[in-house]
Amino acid sequence: MIEPDDTDLAILRLLAGDGTLSAAEIGRAVGLTQPAAWRRIRRLAGAGVIAGRRVVLDHAAVGFAVTVFLGIRLAVRGRPDLETFERAVTAIPEVQTVQHVLGRFDYRLRVIARDIPDFERILRRRVMTLPGVGQVEANVVLSEERRPGPLG
Repeated sequence: MIEPDDTDLAILRLLAGDGTLSAAEIGRAVGLTQPAAWRRIRRLAGAGVIAGRRVVLDHAAVGFAVTVFLGIRLAVRGRPDLETFERAVTAIPEVQTVQHVLGRFDYRLRVIARDIPDFERILRRRVMTLPGVGQVEANVVLSEERRPGPLG
């Protein structure tokens, strides 16, 4: 476990904003040479602080205009039921995230679909047929504003 210093935090803010920045660009921005910036990035990645780099897609631009958050309550709860459900739900490509949560539901899913009829097909044929599904609540996203977190 490492304790990131101010320079590490500045590097993390830059990478959180744009994961494609080169070590040279990051170094210039934080006042380090390219090799020094690269060493810090490798150290942060090696310590697990940087878990990976991702490309954020505009789902609507690639034909997935509908996003829905589903609350799923399992009919029966127990470790085997949770594991069976998790294995099955991760096989559905339209399910972008699976969160095991506390509260009214056991799981929260982020699902993308081309349109509402496509979402209905996904819900009826894929989600409702998952093992253990009891209650389902859908919340269609009308708009979304992405805001930076504390690091960027």
